[in-house]
Amino acid sequence: MAEKQQDVVELLEQQHQQIRRLLDDVVNHKGEERKHAFQRVVRLLAVHETAEEEVVHPYVRDHVEGGEQVVKDRTAEEKGAKEALSRLEDMDVDSSEFHEQFAAVRQDILAHAEAEEKSEFTHLRAVADQRGLEGLAKAVKAAEAVAPTHPHPGAESAVANLLVTPVASVIDRTKDAIRAAMGKG
Repeated sequence: MAEKQQDVVELLEQQHQQIRRLLDDVVNHKGEERKHAFQRVVRLLAVHETAEEEVVHPYVRDHVEGGEQVVKDRTAEEKGAKEALSRLEDMDVDSSEFHEQFAAVRQDILAHAEAEEKSEFTHLRAVADQRGLEGLAKAVKAAEAVAPTHPHPGAESAVANLLVTPVASVIDRTKDAIRAAMGKG
């Protein structure tokens, strides 16, 4: 018997759960633990959103009635979160400024995930068969394998990601390796 392949909605919902846990970890930890949790959530969000922008949004735009507006709403939310996360990356994670700004972006990220689950994911299930959903999951995983690991505001479309992703990914992954080698990541 063949093993059931994960579909794109299952994959993205699992990532949303992981994002929720990491957001809670940032709130519930201090010092280095908070810093590491924040770095993990930033990386997961960057990779996750890039893959959605390259694979899921174009599919929804092309296959869902009213898909253009659904995608427009989600990409506006993503842009705001990327901008906020970029600002937070340079802050002391134990500062009051970080706490205030993180609380706001955390709520925005949670609302965005809920909106995706209610609108985009529901539409995906309605218009794609199981095989199509599984194919989209494979495409998302492939996009995630080469996605940048930090937010890049302004790259919220498949075309923008195709232009930015290769260079940003190499730069981000190089920075991550250097930080890890220096014990800062």
